[in-house]
Amino acid sequence: MPERDAVKQLGSAELGVEPGERATLVQFSSAFCQPCRATRRILADVAAMVDGVTHVEIDAEERLALVRELDVRQTPTVLVLDRNGRIVQRAAGQPRRADVVAALGRAVDAARPGPRRHTGDAT
Repeated sequence: MPERDAVKQLGSAELGVEPGERATLVQFSSAFCQPCRATRRILADVAAMVDGVTHVEIDAEERLALVRELDVRQTPTVLVLDRNGRIVQRAAGQPRRADVVAALGRAVDAARPGPRRHTGDAT
């Protein structure tokens, strides 16, 4: 079984387009997936609200090698990438808009230089 998120960074070679300057919302979809259509609208709307964020939709059937490498098991699956292409959040199924916005905030914050904000989790 492939290691989950074995690819640590996704760039233009994997995405097929240039990633966003601040973050990228990656959606794995399939042709007859009804929740994929709603997810497309949600992600496109959120990406349009934030400068430097790109929404990329990948046809899972056409990109089976990448699907296997990332252990995508259902559509839609959404990956939120920071500006460096690192996977910050992943979710299967149709996401809620508020969850996408929160994950996008984490992605933008994760790639921000300088001290990080404390999240309250002692490590």
